[in-house]
Amino acid sequence: MQATIVAGLMLFLSGAAALIFQVLWIKELSLVTGIDVYAVSTGVSAFFLGLALGSFLIGRLGDRVARPLILYALLEAGVALLGLVVTFALARVAPLFVFLEDRSAPVAWLLLTLLVAAPAMLMGGTLPVLLRVLEPARDGVGSKGGRLYAANTLGAIAGCLAVSFLLVPALGIRGTAVAAASLSLFASAIALVSGRLFGAPERSAVGAAKSTGGGSRLALVLYGVAGGIALGYEVAWSQAIVQFISTRSFAFSVVLATYLAGLALGSALFASRTDRLTDPWATFALLITSAGVVALAELAVLGPWLVVWQAAPEGAVAGLTGSIFAGMCARFLVAAVTIIFVPTLLLGAAFPVALRLAVDPAHVGRDTGRVIAVNTLGGIVGTIGTGFLLIPNLGIIRSFSVLALLAAAIGVVAIWRGRPPAAVGPRAAAVALGAIALITAATVPSDRLATLLTTARGSIVSYEEGLGATIAVIEQGQPEKRFRRLYIQGVSNTGDAMPSLRYMRLQALLPLIIHQGEPKSALVIGLGTGITAGSLLSYPGLERRVAAELLPSVVRAASLFTGNNDAANDSRLDIRLRDGRRELLSSQESYDLITLEPPPPSAAGVVNLYSSDFYRLARARLASNGIVAQWLPLATQNDEDTRALVRSFLDAFPHASLWSTELHEMLLVGTVEPQKLDAARISARMEQPPVAAALREVGIAGPADLLATWITDRAGLERYAATALPVTDDRPRIEYAAWVRPDELQRTLPALIELRTAPPVLGADSSLAEAIMESQNRLLLFYQASLNAYSGYRAEWARDMELLLRVDPNNPYYLWFVAGSR
Repeated sequence: MQATIVAGLMLFLSGAAALIFQVLWIKELSLVTGIDVYAVSTGVSAFFLGLALGSFLIGRLGDRVARPLILYALLEAGVALLGLVVTFALARVAPLFVFLEDRSAPVAWLLLTLLVAAPAMLMGGTLPVLLRVLEPARDGVGSKGGRLYAANTLGAIAGCLAVSFLLVPALGIRGTAVAAASLSLFASAIALVSGRLFGAPERSAVGAAKSTGGGSRLALVLYGVAGGIALGYEVAWSQAIVQFISTRSFAFSVVLATYLAGLALGSALFASRTDRLTDPWATFALLITSAGVVALAELAVLGPWLVVWQAAPEGAVAGLTGSIFAGMCARFLVAAVTIIFVPTLLLGAAFPVALRLAVDPAHVGRDTGRVIAVNTLGGIVGTIGTGFLLIPNLGIIRSFSVLALLAAAIGVVAIWRGRPPAAVGPRAAAVALGAIALITAATVPSDRLATLLTTARGSIVSYEEGLGATIAVIEQGQPEKRFRRLYIQGVSNTGDAMPSLRYMRLQALLPLIIHQGEPKSALVIGLGTGITAGSLLSYPGLERRVAAELLPSVVRAASLFTGNNDAANDSRLDIRLRDGRRELLSSQESYDLITLEPPPPSAAGVVNLYSSDFYRLARARLASNGIVAQWLPLATQNDEDTRALVRSFLDAFPHASLWSTELHEMLLVGTVEPQKLDAARISARMEQPPVAAALREVGIAGPADLLATWITDRAGLERYAATALPVTDDRPRIEYAAWVRPDELQRTLPALIELRTAPPVLGADSSLAEAIMESQNRLLLFYQASLNAYSGYRAEWARDMELLLRVDPNNPYYLWFVAGSR
């Protein structure tokens, strides 16, 4: 028993290190290849491929060596060393990858695959070798293997939570890699000093117990298919659950931890019973089939009640801890447990049963390695098949149906293989479960998740469950001001309401108008509703317009929004389906303007487009007098995080300015050369009919209104950023920041307005200067009114808006906010 506990501790440490490295490598791969579903899938598949090869090959080696405990110690030391090498290599491999991809894409991707698979191969050998060390008899393979698997998975849970909640926020990517390597070295050290517990001297492979004829190949095949189903569930769950959680990294960590907890607990609880089963085939069949039925049935009954269930624990935890962050974690945990936990509990319980069926005690290392290898290879097929074939072609609900029916098929085959005298009851149960799966699959509406998404949010215009994300367009608002919003992964990103229309028009046109040269080319990163990219069509002087968009379904949805000049279907706009970072890495094209409008910076993975490293990459793609314009949302992160975002921008651009494009948004403008606002040039560009019309629609009637949105120059931004640390590729702070406080706009907007100075306009006469001041005062009055409204002072809001509309009665931007209330 003591030996099993020590072995469990070693595998706990090993599982934690492996999961931490996996998360880090996938994050780094997104920096090399772009935040792309193919890149992530490549990283996951390479990792699993390494695990599978290691389980198979090193498991066989474990049966042959005289001292398998020494082999285990060497494996963990190798994981530590190679893990660090790969982490640091991936941080620097992007230029080499781009160079190779231009000449031979397979070679480039093979390089990344080998980098990730090499240390994963060593990780894959740890469990079968350690099980060989424990020398289980035939009646102990399932119990000991199940306990070790549970310990390894518990370690993965600890690593999963630590990497998001503790390690990366505190240590950064490379520091976290050192921490993971330390865990592996600790496991190696335990193995070296605890040899007495496992017998001294250890027996040789020649003296192994004689074979009892175990090791079913059919069990291997079925468990391989079960691995594909389990990973298929994980892919589908990641999209199905997202509207009940958040796109923040720690939300996905809670979900993954719940998935792993189900596997670990199921394996641990069932391990002690496995070796006493009279018909393990029937038990295996019932566990796998039940998991499929439960997973599908949970989606069938899913409804608004889950949101109600989430609210109570969220409030209770937030009240006890005084932390909004802790309350949100409780909210996400309720969703994860409700949707994911029970099926994974059943899948975890199947592991020790699979060991009982497939492992011959004469070849513990070899057969355990085979079980893990085949299950892992099945996981690769399940991940790719579900993500690239099932969901894009059938949707999420129908994908769950297919997976449930496959699980039922495993049950039928396993029941057929079992002993007939003992299988009458289980056989009947398996048939009943299969019938339930078939009926449920046929009756659950395919638009189930779409219906849930639109409940209390508006009416659905478009809904697509595509490759890597769920995209919905929903119509909302009062009858007097209807508008549409774009939901990606169940989270609102943007829309075509007047506030969004205003800031996105300015996102494109303002930097073009103030440009010191004659801008001929522009790149928009993030198509979204198409309004920013479509605004480029209103600027006559541009000869080359490019938009980089990650998701094809977003491009298809863009035509459903107004105010974008039908950008998605205009031949003058070159839409490239790739991540913005990948676009800049793989192309040497230069631009007069690069305008950045990715999703909010706290969303998982998006921080790659807000780091100082990325800004330097964008700066390298600027033509002479080029401008980088960065959307700066004010309410999607806390004030201290906004300061960090500003610091990142300042670290990349010697000259920077800040403009207020809308109540909730601002615009950072960065250049290599000093920024000069030429009154004559600005006036001439704004007189161009398409430009004038586009800006007039959003309340910018002339040069004075445009220049009134000026806030400050670099000096003011330096005061605001102060001592804030920048967001970098190695320190992606914003992705792991605290949950946003509910009153953050009232905190951040006044702090930025305090930086306001007069715009340094060259050649401005007294009438223009006076007009700028008047327009700026009107804008500040509107901001004051809005802050009063957010604070609950409705009378003050009404008073300020009445005064504003008395002096500026025809401004469409201000009028939009009072439509229906006058």
